[in-house]
Amino acid sequence: MDFLALDFETATPQPDSPCELGIAVVRGGVVREVRNWLIKPRQWPYFSPWNVAVHGITPEAVAGAPRWEEIWEEVVTLLEGGTVVAHNAAFDMAVLRSTLASHGLPHPSFRYFCSVSMARRMWPGRTSYGLGPMCAFHGIPLKHHRAGNDAEATAELVLRAGDQAATDDIGLLLQDARVKLGAFYPGGHRTPGGKVTPA
Repeated sequence: MDFLALDFETATPQPDSPCELGIAVVRGGVVREVRNWLIKPRQWPYFSPWNVAVHGITPEAVAGAPRWEEIWEEVVTLLEGGTVVAHNAAFDMAVLRSTLASHGLPHPSFRYFCSVSMARRMWPGRTSYGLGPMCAFHGIPLKHHRAGNDAEATAELVLRAGDQAATDDIGLLLQDARVKLGAFYPGGHRTPGGKVTPA
């Protein structure tokens, strides 16, 4: 099973304010590496106190961090042509879309899905499908609201779903669980619900 798990943390309520990005790379059904970037957002030094209370990342922590355009070349080589998952993907994909737009960068091509939707299909009847409760349910270690940790935990959650479905093919897993896919492409974006918006 090959896919990427992605997670953003933001500095403000504005979606184009990423201050941390984590990507877990899964190859052959194993998390092979987890990449984590602290990012100095365009809004620096302003950070919303509410956001800081969630993730603990301060303006001082990213004062010497690279800007988005400095890490994008590395990030896009991972995403291009891949299958990407995020827990509550609507949030993370809005961050990516808005950040690319505000920096005048073109969309890469990849498909994506939401692990919340997948979890609802695979484990119906749970009281919560948040990442914390789902990781507790499956015994997955989690240091919540740090991007690399959340990305790795999301990847492990998808791997648990693959084990339950007895498949090592991400496409078959999503097909069997009836999980809809969204997509980024050079001309725009399509949500898993089918809404299309231009880039």
